[in-house]
Amino acid sequence: MISVPPPRRGHRLPGPLLLLVVLALAGRAGAEIEPRPRKTLAECIEIAFENQPTLKSATASVLAADQRVWQAASNYLPQISANYLAQRQQTSISASTQTGFANQSRTSDFYSTSLAFSQILFDFGQTLDQIRAAQATRRSADANLTTQREVVVFDVKQSYYNLLAATHLLDVADETVRDTKKQLEQAEGRHQVGLAPRFDVTRAQVQVANAELNQVTARNAVAVSRETLRNALGLDDPLGFDLVDTLARTEVQVDENDAVGRAYANRPELQSIVAQQEALEEQIASLQKNYLPFVTGNGHYEWTGPNYPLQPGWLIGANVNLSIFNGGFTTAQIGEAKANLDVLRYNEKSLRQSIALQVRQSALDLERARESIRVAGKGVQQARESLDLAEGRYSTGVGNIIELTDAQTSFTSAQASFVQAQYGYQISLAALERAIGAPAQAEGP
Repeated sequence: MISVPPPRRGHRLPGPLLLLVVLALAGRAGAEIEPRPRKTLAECIEIAFENQPTLKSATASVLAADQRVWQAASNYLPQISANYLAQRQQTSISASTQTGFANQSRTSDFYSTSLAFSQILFDFGQTLDQIRAAQATRRSADANLTTQREVVVFDVKQSYYNLLAATHLLDVADETVRDTKKQLEQAEGRHQVGLAPRFDVTRAQVQVANAELNQVTARNAVAVSRETLRNALGLDDPLGFDLVDTLARTEVQVDENDAVGRAYANRPELQSIVAQQEALEEQIASLQKNYLPFVTGNGHYEWTGPNYPLQPGWLIGANVNLSIFNGGFTTAQIGEAKANLDVLRYNEKSLRQSIALQVRQSALDLERARESIRVAGKGVQQARESLDLAEGRYSTGVGNIIELTDAQTSFTSAQASFVQAQYGYQISLAALERAIGAPAQAEGP
């Protein structure tokens, strides 16, 4: 910022300095009138996909599940290990001398290098069951990621429309303040010429104070809504843009039974819990095969000796392992897994009931929101006509200030209800699509 002291009276700024001041003021004015960028709902959703940490966490969980698949598959591959040992050992040897026996120390070296491998030859499909369980777990993680994406989309939509609604409610509050101030001026003018009592002025002043209080509340609601949207987008910095305001309303056709069926097919939460059941079923099958023997092939090649070059040696063979008794550990593992599977099945039933309730409730809320727009629109029209009549009656001396202020309050309330109904419909539609897990079907022409 360039700071220039004001010139004294009778003095003029030098030409170059005056030009500098003009350019600085022009640049400042240009910066003030430059409009902020605007983002559409789709652009806000993309911002959330890039920045929302909950999505990044869910993505990392999918990567972790993918690695667990490879961990399970690694049992099908040969396991190879190498070993090297260098050992120096000091031993004590008793030796006979002329005076008796004496202990003598001897140091010996030993070296060993070995290469070993093992390979599962047959395990009755236990490793395959483990791979399938890991794959089912990964599908569950994929579904959880989809669930989180849908949650983020709904949060962004809700925050987006709430901010637009709060902005329009602030416009209503600003307009109300202007109207009430005009009414106050009218009341004061009529009081000054003796056409209205002092009560009219006092009543109008109260109306202005209430309107200004509502204006402060609306301004705070806009600030809170901006912060809520910023959090939904996963941004650390304040919002550097405004929103594209759109009230394009999509009329949808909702058949509750069809919507519930679509939700059962589309909701990723159900897909996740079904995949978890599949993983547990495969895990149970794998545990049951612990009762059976499995065959492992192994080989060993080594070079040993006290001095180099070391002497080579090798062996190759197969092991048959069978657990005869382990204290009931395997039986307890299977019992725990079966109980957990029952838990998942009951959770699935409960989730299906919850999804059906969400869909039906969202469909009812959408219908209510649709009717609210129609009723609120009529309310605004009627309240506007009532206010015009009250203003005309008061200006001609037929009406009174109570009638005028009541009409103004009703008109402000009707405007606020209409704004909330319009954006409430958009939020209800977003909730229905979240409940179904897919876009709602638009009505035909």
